[in-house]
Amino acid sequence: MDDLLRDFLTESNENLGKLDNDIVELEQHPDDTARLNGVFRTIHTIKGTCGFLGLVRLEGVAHAAENVLDALRSGRLSVEPALIGDVLAAIDCIKSVLQALEETEAEPEGDDTALIQRLEHWLGADAAHGGCIVDDDLSGLPVPVAVALAAAAPAASSATSVAPTPSMAASVTEAAPSAVANAAVASDTSFGNSTDGGGAGSSWDGVDRRGKAEAAAAHVADSTLRVGVDVLDKLMNLVGELALGRNQLLQLAATADESPFAKPVQQLDRVTTDLLEAVMKTRMQPIGNAWTKLPRLIRDLAQSSGKQIALVMHGAETDLDRQILQAIQDPLTHMIRNSADHGVETPEVRRAAGKPEGGTIHLSARHEGGHVVIEIVDDGAGINASRVRRKAVERGLVKADVADAMPDAQVLRFIFEPGFSTAEQVTNVSGRGVGMDVVRSNIDAIGGTVELSSQPGRGTTVRIKIPLTLAIISALLVGTAGESFAVPQIGIVELVRVTEEQHGLVENVHGAQFYRLRETLLPLVPLRTLLGLESAANGEIYNIVVCQVGEARFGLVVDDVFDTQEIVVKPVGRMIKHLQAYAGCTITGDGRVIMILDPAGIATIAQVASNETRDEAEQAARAAERALAALQTETRESVLLFDAGYPALQAVPLSLVARLEEFPLSALEEADGHFLVQYRGALMPVIAANTSIDLRAMDPRPVIVFSDRNRTMGLAVNEIRDIVEDHVQLQRRASRPGVLGVSVIAGRATEVIDTDHFLRHAHGETLTPLDEPRADVPATTSTPAAA
Repeated sequence: MDDLLRDFLTESNENLGKLDNDIVELEQHPDDTARLNGVFRTIHTIKGTCGFLGLVRLEGVAHAAENVLDALRSGRLSVEPALIGDVLAAIDCIKSVLQALEETEAEPEGDDTALIQRLEHWLGADAAHGGCIVDDDLSGLPVPVAVALAAAAPAASSATSVAPTPSMAASVTEAAPSAVANAAVASDTSFGNSTDGGGAGSSWDGVDRRGKAEAAAAHVADSTLRVGVDVLDKLMNLVGELALGRNQLLQLAATADESPFAKPVQQLDRVTTDLLEAVMKTRMQPIGNAWTKLPRLIRDLAQSSGKQIALVMHGAETDLDRQILQAIQDPLTHMIRNSADHGVETPEVRRAAGKPEGGTIHLSARHEGGHVVIEIVDDGAGINASRVRRKAVERGLVKADVADAMPDAQVLRFIFEPGFSTAEQVTNVSGRGVGMDVVRSNIDAIGGTVELSSQPGRGTTVRIKIPLTLAIISALLVGTAGESFAVPQIGIVELVRVTEEQHGLVENVHGAQFYRLRETLLPLVPLRTLLGLESAANGEIYNIVVCQVGEARFGLVVDDVFDTQEIVVKPVGRMIKHLQAYAGCTITGDGRVIMILDPAGIATIAQVASNETRDEAEQAARAAERALAALQTETRESVLLFDAGYPALQAVPLSLVARLEEFPLSALEEADGHFLVQYRGALMPVIAANTSIDLRAMDPRPVIVFSDRNRTMGLAVNEIRDIVEDHVQLQRRASRPGVLGVSVIAGRATEVIDTDHFLRHAHGETLTPLDEPRADVPATTSTPAAA
């Protein structure tokens, strides 16, 4: 391809990349003259440059769009959606012509008469001139470029394509390439001096501006340099090899006492680290480059659906690796489209719900540690978890009884299943069940995670966490069965060392092992067994690497944990590429090739997520049984008695109570339909122990504070009666939710409450069937039947 044509295509595509966003912003802010001038200059540059390249069709469309934009600049036209739509159509036509030009090196045939007539219609009488006129003010350009453009002007005004003459091409070649691409750019003052708004009859005013233009061109050429991506990739590979050699030298120097190479190796280490950071920066691009098409996408969807949607973007300057940027473009586009189509309601529906007629989609990005976090938040209708639950059961993804026991947050994961959709009807945008599974697959492929949360009537939030780069990552080196492996640190939550005394924390549930980590059951995956290295070792001491994939966590059981290193990721060979457990390989400091484990692939092989889903109800049942067993011990324990407005007193083991408080009426605040108090630097929900209790009817109000891990709540009661020591043995199962059963305490029948029920109720968590009376427990049994 000719160098002039290549430069023209490169700079035109760069300018057009942000043009859609600028025009959509112009539609929303018609008084933004700076943005309007920028759009005009971009179209003017393309039109003027393609004139001397003999691209008649491209010039005709660009000239018609330029005339409309010039009329907007002069105030003869005003910004309106239909006009903006025609300008965007012209830009789409220019993009298609440029794409064909890049593929064939020749301007494609086509008839743009209808599009040009639509654009000229906006000009009224001014459109009578028509034609393709080169109207550039050439006085401010370098002499070779000005001569070339002036010579090309007669050819551009004809109906046939005329290629530049050899002398013209030679003259242009002598000029700086950037000057050629910018040859048609003139200042706003130059356009203002034109006789017809376009400057068809402009002439040299006697002022020599060549020095200033050449100085500006030299400044641009000195500050930027276009380098091929293949060159950067090769440079990254070489730096990666250098890092591997550095690691080997560091290991050798560490094993030698008083080595004369110690200081040189340390210096090499510092230089290599700085070089790694510098090369990584060359691959970094602002994430806003992947957002340039989104404003146009939202605008078109809003126009076609009759909705009012605003897209607000924050953090466009956040940098990440080019490879990652390319991988997330399609997932981002799909999720933004879903938010606009499924999430944001029509103005009528929003008005009826008491919302503003216009919906808003917030797209943000930020650095968080060694990762980039992207959030897509809309204020639409949200996701109906009940509908998702019903669809999941209908498709056979989960049994009905298990689905009913699942919390809403876990139910929403089914949206990422292939072919899953809750749309009542299929639109030309979405509803076919294709897309969200691809979103998760693409995010998983680059070592990222995607989480979904939603509140019906309030909106949906999608949170994506991705690594900064895939070329060089920080990894934890582990060992099992005499082999070493690397685990990417992006998927590691914490490390747990299990001693012989802690073996009692490992439980077996339906043939699977779980480790009780801070009162939660963590599924265990022995690496030995997973990879078939050896039979599981019965060692007294082993280590658990707690990994997280999406919202699911599991523990990878290994024998040894070594240290962390920055490793260079190498692709695996064709023979083992299909193995899901591996994400690649790397070379250690001692020259060994070790495999890099893929936490997402290991979770898929071990079916961690499905085990969690299938056994959640059983785990909750086991926890309830242990709580009941503790209450039925013969040991005397302290019990708090209180009055909650029921005929019988209520009781709770004092060991479960965090504090006893009395809050004045002024401390109770109502927000979001809940009562809250500011308690120890946080907002604590307060609920009544009896639905008949009016929280504002007593001042001050006695409150029992319960706390479980990160959940805290206050239970409002009428009166704290006493603290007694007695045997707590349930005589019968209670039928009211929130009560474990009835026991004789201090000589009278007393109801023992279920604190977990109130904690979950206070925090809006879905209540499981365990909160309802058990059908298999007879009403008159002396002790509860086993679950």
